[in-house]
Amino acid sequence: QVQLVESGGGLVQAGGSLRLSCAASGTIFSINAMGWYRQAPGKQRELVASITRGGTTTYADSVKGRFTISRDNAKNTVYLQMNSLKPEDTAVYYCNADIIGSGFYRNTYWGQGTQVTVSS
Repeated sequence: QVQLVESGGGLVQAGGSLRLSCAASGTIFSINAMGWYRQAPGKQRELVASITRGGTTTYADSVKGRFTISRDNAKNTVYLQMNSLKPEDTAVYYCNADIIGSGFYRNTYWGQGTQVTVSS
């Protein structure tokens, strides 16, 4: 059974920084793309950033230049460094990963979500 466990959320003032982590565990053969999504109250879940196994990154326009996604393939972990945070970044942040696990079965997994709140 594969699990994604997130950490690092919290409350921060506007202009501050937070670093989110997401570690995958379980029977894992390979992890392809990993990413971070967020969902604010009353809004749809949206992609924040993604990263391929080889390190190619994609960002939402709203976070370009402020957020950095990275991963450690040896630790099956993806990170999201968030700088210059704004109140509009307030949301529940979810980790996402495309994983080949037991029996070489490929599936998309989600973390439980971590709250990020940015006060003005």
